[in-house]
Amino acid sequence: MPSPNWSQAVLAEDWQNGGFGLYIHWPFCQAKCPYCDFNSHVVRHIDQSAWVRAYIHELDRVAGELPHRVLNTIFFGGGTPSLMAPDTVAAILDHVKRLWPMGNDPEITLEANPGSVEAGKFRGFRDAGVTRISMGIQALNDRDLQRLGRIHSVSEAMAAFDIARNCFDRVSFDLIYARQDQTIADWENELKQALNMAIDHLSLYQLTIEDGTAFGDRYKIGKLRGLPDDDTAADMFAVTQSLCTDAGLLNYEVSNHARPGAESRHNLIYWRYGDYAGIGPGAHGRITLDGQRFATECLRAPGAWLQAVDQGRAESVRMPISPHEQAQEYLLMGLRLRDGIDLERYRNLSGTAIDPVAIDHLIDLGMVTARNQSLSVTDQGLMVLNSVIAELASD
Repeated sequence: MPSPNWSQAVLAEDWQNGGFGLYIHWPFCQAKCPYCDFNSHVVRHIDQSAWVRAYIHELDRVAGELPHRVLNTIFFGGGTPSLMAPDTVAAILDHVKRLWPMGNDPEITLEANPGSVEAGKFRGFRDAGVTRISMGIQALNDRDLQRLGRIHSVSEAMAAFDIARNCFDRVSFDLIYARQDQTIADWENELKQALNMAIDHLSLYQLTIEDGTAFGDRYKIGKLRGLPDDDTAADMFAVTQSLCTDAGLLNYEVSNHARPGAESRHNLIYWRYGDYAGIGPGAHGRITLDGQRFATECLRAPGAWLQAVDQGRAESVRMPISPHEQAQEYLLMGLRLRDGIDLERYRNLSGTAIDPVAIDHLIDLGMVTARNQSLSVTDQGLMVLNSVIAELASD
């Protein structure tokens, strides 16, 4: 049996299996989309110099706790980070590079909405150090864009995408399917159009109705009509996997498709259960300090976060995660990946192995495969991933 000191050492270094990334949250949007439950706010005026000072202050605090780590990725999320001035992004990145050594060829992603960018701004982001753009296009017909509350048209999205491709080697965009009144044929045609564009990464999400959103409120009172039933949505998922595979964009994660080598390295840190520091209003993180992993969260309200930064109180939650909880989080995140999880790593985190009877049962059902020390979910299992995880996670 391993000694307690050995076990503690394993937990202390576990994050290195996933790497270390930095998430920076920009909380502002031009308009609030009715399906969105992210921490985003619409305001008329933003003092970007004040926000630069606050981000730098928070980066100094985090770097004081996590010094000398090699930083693999940076992700500007939101909100709509393309509303940031390129000089704001440049100031943040310049400071980050003074605080941490950067890995070779670091991935620095910025989310952009087509209605908030133009050629000069994209060039500014590139010159600031951004290496990858993730665009929130969401639909390729104007009627559905309006229903989704998007402020851009299809033609504007196409123009912004072309500009991005001329500035960056790596550009991804998002689409949402299972929308109101959308048929399987509609989605198949739209996805083919997307795949015909010169891309190497697509994020394809089924529309989900979240509590606390405008769509959630409409759904509760029966005013969100025309949503596909579960069987139709499942068929759309199957069409998505088939068309993307045929086009060479493999589903390396449930909702994300990429050509080999074009995967989102930042998101892989999440799914491989590495460490990531969250900076900005409402930003979440997972960090390991002195062998203990913590879940962190910052104050959500932009004004409150901005005021709290100077007092070092922008972080509102720091909760220790037990070894068992770490194993469950690793299971939850890792099984989203095509490569699955390492069973020995799970056992090292948890102290116990996943029930082999549960694994064998799911293998017999065709839901998972196990070879050597890896466990992964099949295409059939991905259709009911939550159920698969629930069976494996049961104590």
